[in-house]
Amino acid sequence: MRILVVEDEKKIADFIKRGLREEGYAVDAAYDGEEGLFLAKTNEYDLILLDLMLPKIDGLSLCRKLKKEKVKAPVIMLTAKDTVKDKVMGLDSGADDYLTKPFAFEELLARIRAILRKQDSQTLSKLKIADLELDLLTHKVARAGKEIELTTKEYSLLEYLMRNEGVIVTRTMISEHVWDIDFDTFTNVIDVYINYLRNKIDSGFDKKLIHTVRGRGYTLEEE
Repeated sequence: MRILVVEDEKKIADFIKRGLREEGYAVDAAYDGEEGLFLAKTNEYDLILLDLMLPKIDGLSLCRKLKKEKVKAPVIMLTAKDTVKDKVMGLDSGADDYLTKPFAFEELLARIRAILRKQDSQTLSKLKIADLELDLLTHKVARAGKEIELTTKEYSLLEYLMRNEGVIVTRTMISEHVWDIDFDTFTNVIDVYINYLRNKIDSGFDKKLIHTVRGRGYTLEEE
């Protein structure tokens, strides 16, 4: 899952980015409304965290522009404005949720999970392919009933592959969804992590699930 944080206070933005990355999310940040609008229109995000008091374009105006531009990512507003009127204005501008500062990071994570679950029309809590299972709530992964320990980045990569079962995903697609905007696509990091996953997911099993499609990318499927 890839999240855009639009927050002009760099310390707050960095705190949120660090915490979200520790939870396995890929995170980009914009420090004013214009940059936020540009990133939201040129990249595909699963969710946007949006401050209200932004330079260049304020949060309410930005939220309206995002909806007008048909940006599909849901929006959670983060702001010190806590009156009922402010919340109503925020929600009426197109936001999906509204969280006032200061907030507990655990609550922010819970709200993010709730919004992302709503985005999934089947409200899945688990992904399952053959005997491989990934629990979206606990982040536990198991194959043939045996739990597999993954790093946060390995988990994010596996989740992306499983959500695109049978689809060939290119390195560019993977970098856009699993890594951040400053990721160097010319490195072999993606190939390295695919190998890490293969060693943990497929090693010791006759039926391999992760496949390389030469010259195009990778796919995860039961053959």
